[in-house]
Amino acid sequence: MHLIDTNIFLEVLLGREKSGECKQFLKLVRDGKINAIMTDFSVHSIIVVLDGFKKLGALKTFLTSLTAYKGLRVYYTTLADEVKAAEIELTSGLDMDDAIQYSAALSNQAESIVSFDKHFDGLKTPRNEPKNLLK
Repeated sequence: MHLIDTNIFLEVLLGREKSGECKQFLKLVRDGKINAIMTDFSVHSIIVVLDGFKKLGALKTFLTSLTAYKGLRVYYTTLADEVKAAEIELTSGLDMDDAIQYSAALSNQAESIVSFDKHFDGLKTPRNEPKNLLK
């Protein structure tokens, strides 16, 4: 099971450069061929970003589509996760956004964090880019 970072979804939703590989990866998750989690923090971050861009139609589609992902579970971070994230931020140099993701990955014993964010490199839970997980 992998933790999907916020930027993987935003790459697709905002039509960025690597949206193609992200779409292929997310299709595998949607079809249940890859098991993954995303944090509720990521869901809320995506809501804020899409609202800021006034992409409310895309936001509604995104939120609705999450229920169709056979291989995806939304992980609701606990206060313990967030305390652990604060400790991680103090010791690792990650910012709080990344520390919350990393804390959730550790709590769920994720195989990897799927992200383009190189701040996750060199941690106990390795970083993977979507292209590395395409089968």
